[in-house]
Amino acid sequence: MKTRTALPEDLSSVLALNEESVRFLSPLSRARLEALTEQAAAHWVIEAEGSVAAFLLAFREGASYESINYRWFADRYPSFLYIDRVVVSNSAQGQGLGTALYRAAFMHAQATLIPVVTCEFDVDPPNPVSASFHAKFGFREVGRQLVAGGKKTVSLHAASVDGRHEA
Repeated sequence: MKTRTALPEDLSSVLALNEESVRFLSPLSRARLEALTEQAAAHWVIEAEGSVAAFLLAFREGASYESINYRWFADRYPSFLYIDRVVVSNSAQGQGLGTALYRAAFMHAQATLIPVVTCEFDVDPPNPVSASFHAKFGFREVGRQLVAGGKKTVSLHAASVDGRHEA
């Protein structure tokens, strides 16, 4: 397996993976994904056996990204890396791909002197797998908010980039 920067030819696969997990994410069109990729601090994929098996999309402070969750962090943190979405294909679940992408995000944050990594995940409806996964990296809840027209509640999380995270 190989982690690398997403290429234009990967976008169809990224869109398919996003659709596979859209119940936890917002939907994406190709045009929207292209625009997000342009402003992303990181858009990585993991390639396994010649195809994209996972991806991560993350933003730094100062992006023009209009996500309500990104904006929540932008209003509170002067410097951060916001993991907008991480998706692992259903067929590659449990193989450590999400962990590899998060480790890469923490290494990137540390190398670029970003003090905190942020993210959010659903708590209503509950997503216990995501809660457990994020706890391994030292994420702690720093807020909650309603999204999707009040249909979902997300837990907003932050983790310090000080070398104490575990996975």
